[in-house]
Amino acid sequence: MGYAEVYQAAKADPNAFWMEAAKGIDWDEPPSKALFDENAPLYEWYADGRLNGCWNAVDRHVQAGHGDRVAIIHDSPLTGTTHKITYKELQDRVASLAGALKAKGVEKGDRVIIYMPMVPEALEAMLACARLGAIHSVVFGGFAANELAVRIDDCTPKCIIAASCGIEPGRVVHYKPLLDGALALADHEPEFCVIFQREQEVAHLEEGRDVDWHAFQYGVAPAPCVPVEGNHPAYILYTSGTTGQPKGVVRHTAGHLVALNWSMRNLYDMNPGEVFWAASDVGWVVGHSYICYGPLTFGCTTVVFEGKPVGTPDAGTFWRVIEDHGVKCLFTAPTAFRAIKRDDPGGALVGDYDLSSLETLFLAGERADPDTIEWAQAQLGVPVIDHWWQTETGWAIAGNPLGIEKLPVKIGSPSVAMPGYDVQILDEGGHPLKPGTLGAIAVKLPLPPGTLPTLWQAEERYRKSYLSHFPGYYETGDAGMIDEDGYLYIMARTDDVINVAGHRLSTGGMEEVLAAHPEVAECAVIGVSDPLKGQLPMGFLCLNKGVDTPAEEIVKDCVKLVRDRIGPVAAFKLAVVVNRLPKTRSGKILRATMVKIADGEDYKMPATIDDPAILDEIAEAVKSLGYGAARG
Repeated sequence: MGYAEVYQAAKADPNAFWMEAAKGIDWDEPPSKALFDENAPLYEWYADGRLNGCWNAVDRHVQAGHGDRVAIIHDSPLTGTTHKITYKELQDRVASLAGALKAKGVEKGDRVIIYMPMVPEALEAMLACARLGAIHSVVFGGFAANELAVRIDDCTPKCIIAASCGIEPGRVVHYKPLLDGALALADHEPEFCVIFQREQEVAHLEEGRDVDWHAFQYGVAPAPCVPVEGNHPAYILYTSGTTGQPKGVVRHTAGHLVALNWSMRNLYDMNPGEVFWAASDVGWVVGHSYICYGPLTFGCTTVVFEGKPVGTPDAGTFWRVIEDHGVKCLFTAPTAFRAIKRDDPGGALVGDYDLSSLETLFLAGERADPDTIEWAQAQLGVPVIDHWWQTETGWAIAGNPLGIEKLPVKIGSPSVAMPGYDVQILDEGGHPLKPGTLGAIAVKLPLPPGTLPTLWQAEERYRKSYLSHFPGYYETGDAGMIDEDGYLYIMARTDDVINVAGHRLSTGGMEEVLAAHPEVAECAVIGVSDPLKGQLPMGFLCLNKGVDTPAEEIVKDCVKLVRDRIGPVAAFKLAVVVNRLPKTRSGKILRATMVKIADGEDYKMPATIDDPAILDEIAEAVKSLGYGAARG
């Protein structure tokens, strides 16, 4: 069957389609049906089945005789080490860690926060939680103490698993002091913390609270897999919310495993035993879906890479990893390729490596600009596939299903809707628009398995954020169009979440931090286009009257404030002091107009602006930062 037939089959009878897909994973008790729609518009998949996530990702491959197959390759140019772990070794390590957690009281339904860099132990921690039916929440290691504290208070973990440090080019990131700082800020206290000590920095352990990763496993019986209900949460992953308060995306165990297992073959064209490399981080959704659960559940070898596309040591590091480990499919963000292209525009380093194993490059996480796609195609000589999805969906909404049918690539489009997603373009009133017309991108309910069923302890917020604007649809928050051939084009975000190097960050959250500065009366943060990172945040600061401190000092303080509160991941460096902000008469800041000015684009004078002259002042301010008309 070709793509059109498969897509129609999923649309015509979702129950039959997804029950067939469910045969690809192991069940302790099979579900009676796929879709549970009794509580619409809140849908669940495979709710009455019973299974275990760790069993599916690890133990079943050992039982099937594949224990000697490599499960994880850890490649760290930052430490100069490479380490391979077989499925059997992974089973032993995960069962031991789960046993130690169990001995300290962690059980089904408990939450565990994981705050770790790109080391195999991060995946082992996730899988140990899944083994016990505990719900993990991985927090990106680049987030500062304040952001970690917010997540501790929201999911109230029984335990936190962290590393002593992370490693960046030229510096060690002190994770343990950040964790200690977060625990001092948080209201909730975990019962204990497990610290994985890295040789690059051995952290101080707080007596009575902190235990050593290896020591606390000593002499403890390994834990078996605990079967959980199909609708039992596997994890909570926090994504930026427009209010600055992060949203805890929940992922149910069964739908998550079925969808990821299905996608490995049908979307990414993988086979068990082949090497899949998602060059992302365990703290993001790509790390959950395609560094950990997707490749392992499908029986592939997954690469855990601790490095950067450039500077570790040069722009050839991706090619070295592909050659060394026989990578078949690489999945990364366009930012990575923009960085490589900037350092090696002619692709001179590509020729130094044997890339014959590589069959495809998948890009996601932000808009893949045509220049980057064309450069990658020219250098690698393989299909470069843009695909589109969100933290909320857990896997691709739109893509090119290479395992079903290799569709023609249209540069600028992430191709077509995946089976299970009924993607439509709506006007403000919620009416479907004709092909080629720009509108809000929405997905007709129900969403397929693997997508978010709700937000953690925030059902009302889930309804309001995603379901209320267009009843009967999931609102993606993106704007775009669909052409006559059914290809989707993503044009813009419709809210204030910006995309910095594939990391979705809330400008509202940054504004809250800036507004906390004692000399800042008012502020606005917008996302401006950046050739390397896709977008960068730019801050505009209005100061209190009578402030004597030089503007440069205040800007410096504010940059440090965002770095301390949100973390270096925000890449907040552009800020300027202005006299006032452009607003509508009702007091709303005209951020969209400010973005156009900063990006050097034409704009219409907003009809509701209270003082048009202020836009000239904003233009001068962005010029001082090297943007707007001054660019180029």
